[in-house]
Amino acid sequence: MGFMSDIEIAQSVTPQHILKIAQRAGVEDKYLEQYGNAKAKVSLDLLKESKRENGKLILVTAITPTPAGEGKTTTTIGLADGLKRIGKNVVVALREPSLGPVFGVKGGAAGGGWAQVIPMEDINLHFTGDFHAIGAANNLLAAMLDNHIYQGNALGIDPRKITWKRCVDMNDRQLRFVVDGLGGKVNGVPREDGYDITVASEIMAVLCLSSSITDLKERLSKIIVGYTYDDKPVTAGQLNAQGAMTALLKDALKPNLVQTLEGTPAFVHGGPFANIAHGCNSVIATKMAMKLGDYAVTEAGFGADLGAEKFLDIKCRLANLKPDAVVIVATIRALKMHGGLAKSELGNEDLVALEKGLPNLLRHVHNIKDVYKLPSVVAVNRFPTDTDKEIELVIEKCREFGVNVVLSTVWADGGKGGEQLAKEVVSLCEKQNDFTFSYQSCESIKEKINSITTKIYGGDGVIFTPEAEKQIAKLEELGFANLPVCVAKTQYSFSDDMTKLGAPTGFKITVRSLKVSAGAGFIVVLTGNIMTMPGLPKVPAAEKIDVDENGIISGLF
Repeated sequence: MGFMSDIEIAQSVTPQHILKIAQRAGVEDKYLEQYGNAKAKVSLDLLKESKRENGKLILVTAITPTPAGEGKTTTTIGLADGLKRIGKNVVVALREPSLGPVFGVKGGAAGGGWAQVIPMEDINLHFTGDFHAIGAANNLLAAMLDNHIYQGNALGIDPRKITWKRCVDMNDRQLRFVVDGLGGKVNGVPREDGYDITVASEIMAVLCLSSSITDLKERLSKIIVGYTYDDKPVTAGQLNAQGAMTALLKDALKPNLVQTLEGTPAFVHGGPFANIAHGCNSVIATKMAMKLGDYAVTEAGFGADLGAEKFLDIKCRLANLKPDAVVIVATIRALKMHGGLAKSELGNEDLVALEKGLPNLLRHVHNIKDVYKLPSVVAVNRFPTDTDKEIELVIEKCREFGVNVVLSTVWADGGKGGEQLAKEVVSLCEKQNDFTFSYQSCESIKEKINSITTKIYGGDGVIFTPEAEKQIAKLEELGFANLPVCVAKTQYSFSDDMTKLGAPTGFKITVRSLKVSAGAGFIVVLTGNIMTMPGLPKVPAAEKIDVDENGIISGLF
């Protein structure tokens, strides 16, 4: 058998009927809404009516990402399959991929090798239409906002202070800054505008943090779309948009049930950007996975300084969740990159570079273990080029930190390659657990940002620009001081400078500006230059994607 691409592997496995997967997960037919034979949505009534005890919650996170790749989703899926193989009742909960990255650089996000969720083409493309619904709700609000101004502007909205953007689920840099409303009086009021990618819309974050239709509607009504001439916030509720937006989103709120290659039930639902939003799948999908499985495995975007921090400080706080164990994924290749090795040299044994890169992993381990006080394990996603000496070094350094290392070969071996990790996770779930947040809600906005910077990033403190100082004063005056903070920064470094690899020290984070996501319930803190609308690369992945006369898609990954 020659080398098979991810999509070829996915297409080589015939999915089991979704009714069979639902049965395995303990979902009664009355809660199931089928989308063909391999996908279904599950009614929210299941959460209300189920009397079952919640299962254990396992979070999969990773070291700071590099172009070498870490394999977080692959490990999450392989761990779930491993748990199933050792006889555990397990459900996995993942994020839905955005179309933008699928056609851009990153490719799909349904796992890889023999640890994938299927049908991978559907999951990576339109799936059950959730993202289209989110885009439609976002753009309905934008249309109602501009129409309100055009029809006489009873609320006194200042067109220069509109904060709500339109969105499209595509990497399209041309739309970052636009001028619209041109063409004379009948065609609207001219103003500067811009588009975000759908996953960056606040509606995505709102949907992922909502616990019910009522909660969703209340959150949508709180979304701030801009400010009046006398600087008062204007909300979607004042435009009477929340009812219609909720109508567009009522099905999108239900989690999507699919399966792994090995037939483990998997929820794939929601997917906010991990650097500008909180980067986790929906609260409803996570709670449903816990309600159905004795073990629920989920992941959070990017390295633990972004994904795990937001999962723990925002999602767990707002949804009242408590994780039982954390898996920190690392690859020897990525650690060597953190130690200064070029991507082209990663295949060679280099203990010096590895030793220089290891502090990145150890800082993430320290954060999970000592700041959040959670039981954890390091999963080394093994590559054929990793040498025994390199693996020994990682095991030895982690042992000094009091954390075990387990080798994972799920990419090549599927669930079989995740059995050791599964056994370690099962024992971690029984350990003492004193879960603590990295900051308290009662701290001021500045104190919260400072806590994250010093405790999690390892920085010396925070510099606030004059603009940021003004915005903090305004947010506190508007009564938002008690909200959690969601720091938008580069994913490639603990600092806000993407060139500082490893575990940098002696740096400060510069906060340029802040904005409130009042519907989602957090304050976005912008550092560095964070893109809310990515562009396509010189040779987009889209150029390699094709479909034959039988409708079989190729080149997706």
